Amino acid sequence: MIVKQLLPGGDRNYSYIIGDYESGSGVVIDPSYNPEMILKEAKKSGLEIKYIFCTHNHPDHTNGNSRIIELTGKKPLFYGDTDPDTGIILSDGIEIPFGCLTIKIIHTPGHTEDSMCLYIGDCLFTGDTLFVGKIGGTHSRESALKQYEALHKKLMTLPSETKVYGGHNYGITPISTIGQEKESNPFILQRNFEAFYNLKNNWVQYKLEHGIK
Repeated sequence: MIVKQLLPGGDRNYSYIIGDYESGSGVVIDPSYNPEMILKEAKKSGLEIKYIFCTHNHPDHTNGNSRIIELTGKKPLFYGDTDPDTGIILSDGIEIPFGCLTIKIIHTPGHTEDSMCLYIGDCLFTGDTLFVGKIGGTHSRESALKQYEALHKKLMTLPSETKVYGGHNYGITPISTIGQEKESNPFILQRNFEAFYNLKNNWVQYKLEHGIK
């Protein structure tokens, strides 16, 4: 499996190309600000783009959608959309065939209601649900609870060696693993939702006290 982690601009946004060696098929995750660069990188690897996914509907992840449609004829898919090729609805737990691989959709509401992660091989593409050492913002107690449950019931139950690729370059390293996040991410380490929610509300002060950028 080919994984290319790209920095197209914006707020340290990541875009991703995932490729299947055998079929030569490629997937783009979060077109963001520079679809031309993304497609150029795909071409270098001999990949034909089969799918384009957006982890959630925020402009810094979707800014390049109109342009990438023009360049590929492919419509970016969000959680709840129907794949026009297979008729598969992007719902929680569904698996989409991709060459010799499968793309598993994991619904992780919280940062946004439509937030999803894509689980491909041993790699998890988390958008703004989970970063290296951090998590995405939420806007209410209810959305924070949804995020807490998604993190613990869906993501932290994956194999420890699963590689974590976030939607922004906010961490001390570009990638992590589920095992590393369970051991060191301060949000994951909170013993219950109340402690988790308290940390979210006091995150600025926590960062200052612990030297986190």
